[in-house]
Amino acid sequence: MPEGQRHAPKPGQARPSQPRPSRAQPSQTRPRPAVAGGSQEIGRDEGRIADVIGPVIAAAGMDLESVRVSAAGRRRLLRVVVDSDRGVSLDDAAAISRKLSAALDATPVMGDFPYTLEVSSPGVDRPLTDPRHWRRAVGRLVQVTAADAGPISGRVLAADADGVTLDVAGDHRRFGYAALGAGAVQVEFGHPQTELGATGDGH
Repeated sequence: MPEGQRHAPKPGQARPSQPRPSRAQPSQTRPRPAVAGGSQEIGRDEGRIADVIGPVIAAAGMDLESVRVSAAGRRRLLRVVVDSDRGVSLDDAAAISRKLSAALDATPVMGDFPYTLEVSSPGVDRPLTDPRHWRRAVGRLVQVTAADAGPISGRVLAADADGVTLDVAGDHRRFGYAALGAGAVQVEFGHPQTELGATGDGH
């Protein structure tokens, strides 16, 4: 199981103390003076946070899938979802969590709010919307709605920049991404799951 870090405040910066177990993904808590903030402000902050952490994640050979900030009383929860062609191990998540914490602490992007950082990989229920999502789903059974074909179920055989090849009941069919809606990976019993510690909402 991953571990988180709880930090006590110190003038001008945060300092680590004893690690605390986390149920799902690596997390780090950064105390700051609490100030109330509304949902509109949080929405604007997500874009600014992505600008700060995006280059750090890219330098680690990963993709930034989503940034979500939610408010819980006087505290914020910052959820960052990352992925890569090789997957995201617990060690990968812990390493990138430390780098993101350092990048966030070096800027005022989180404002004057105490917050907890959680880093995870996408859950199996993440919609397949980009070519990289389909590429990483090769070998998986998916369901998708195709133009002029309706809902279909098939196994992903190959995916490139232009489209995807599905095995549909033994028939190899090629689809361009423009003809496909968002794909959904189907859970198969006995199929190895590589996603990292997703919680109930897929993150």
